[in-house]
Amino acid sequence: MSQKQMKEAFVSNLNGSSVLEFTQGFCFPALCILCRGLLIVLSQHLWSSHTWRTRFFIDFVFLIVPLVTTLTILSSFQYLEYLTAILFGAGLFYQIYCRRTCYAKMPGQKILEKFLKISLESEYIPAISCFRVITSAFTAVAILAVDFPLFPRRYAKTELYGTGAMDFGAGGFVFGMAMVCPEIRRKYMAGSRCDRFTKSLYSVWPLVLLGAGRLIIIKSIGYQEHITEYGVHWNFFFTLIVVKLVTSLLLMFFPPNKSWIVAIGTAVLYQLALDLTPLKRLILYGTDGSGTRVGLLNANREGIMSTLGYVVIHMAGVQTGSYVLKKRSHIKDWIKVAYGILLLAISLFVSLYIVQVYVEAVSRRMANLAFCIWIVASSLILLSCLLLGDIILSFTKFLIQGALVPCSWKLVQSPATSKKRSESLVSEAEGKKPSLCLITAINRNQLIFFLLSNITTGLINLMVDTLHSSTLWAFFLLNLYMFTNCLIIYMLHLQDKTIKFW
Repeated sequence: MSQKQMKEAFVSNLNGSSVLEFTQGFCFPALCILCRGLLIVLSQHLWSSHTWRTRFFIDFVFLIVPLVTTLTILSSFQYLEYLTAILFGAGLFYQIYCRRTCYAKMPGQKILEKFLKISLESEYIPAISCFRVITSAFTAVAILAVDFPLFPRRYAKTELYGTGAMDFGAGGFVFGMAMVCPEIRRKYMAGSRCDRFTKSLYSVWPLVLLGAGRLIIIKSIGYQEHITEYGVHWNFFFTLIVVKLVTSLLLMFFPPNKSWIVAIGTAVLYQLALDLTPLKRLILYGTDGSGTRVGLLNANREGIMSTLGYVVIHMAGVQTGSYVLKKRSHIKDWIKVAYGILLLAISLFVSLYIVQVYVEAVSRRMANLAFCIWIVASSLILLSCLLLGDIILSFTKFLIQGALVPCSWKLVQSPATSKKRSESLVSEAEGKKPSLCLITAINRNQLIFFLLSNITTGLINLMVDTLHSSTLWAFFLLNLYMFTNCLIIYMLHLQDKTIKFW
């Protein structure tokens, strides 16, 4: 076998892991982000303000390193990771509470009662930004780590059925993109439906270039491919194009807060088509039933047909975004939101079990009903964890006068200070220059981060024999690769640059 064939075989014919194992690992970054915020609050109280180098180091250690270790050397020690993070976070919280500068002599119950009455102010929902960044960082780590032996094979993309960790990447990216789509932000509401669709059509031309560019480069250099993922010519950029255009059309007729109707209807009809028509056989074996790749449809049947599933995920994301982005001021309201999303996620996991037992198991290749439910349920449980983490972090900021954490809620009614003083603190500390925050930096240039990760992944694969790399060398390379990508994006953010192609 050639090197290319060996690498393709290394990532093929895999069956994934359990839904529980993936959910445990995927929610761990939310706990790490909370610990990062607690550390920033405590350090601001004890020491002077941070330099950009210090803040970048803290963000990298708490956001990126846990992802790398969870997907590699500590993949079998998830409970130990959680225990360590919980103990560390609890220690930070205790130190903050003991050193509180507001209501120092008031009992805890009274402090909590006052906290529940405060208002929050933010131009965006921090949990959504964190969700998008976790998904991007997770994908960036996985696309390179999968080529090394230290990456557990159960985490790689499944061949037909199963829930590998990498199977979530594309679905989570689409869900995160949908939560902040222009239709929710009412960006393209002016003009006729034709004008709005024209704007949507124009906005996808960078994706056309990226998809075509990736196709040309991959074919010209003979880079390894997993054909059953999308097909011979198709790739994720083309999926994004179709999803963007189809959902833009749908949202011209259905308001964002009713997109759940489209999501459920499309998912059920698509699953019925898989079960009652030859569609499933077409996806798996081609038009002639022999697995041929002759013709455009046969060559790219997985990528073309799975777009229906990603449309479902996108519409579910739109529904979630339209609900979460509603204006709410009081902390009590956000506690209810987090609780409601968590209950919905649990209900979807129950539905997933029923669907897998009585209908069909999760299949990334077909993006079937079970796959859509799994992606949405996993996304919602992560989002609820991030919201709960934001609420806990807001409580610690409530205890320390003047505490500021990038990519977190701002307290409108800061204790022991007037509203005017609180607002002036925000404007002085955050208004003059970009915040020292890796999360904000990646969220700001998410597509560039994804593109940069793909390019550096390709370069490393061309220069390094990944199949025969030792665990220590592979772990070092993965951290260096993520450090380089994050540093580039971070420097762009410090220069106040947002790279767009349109």
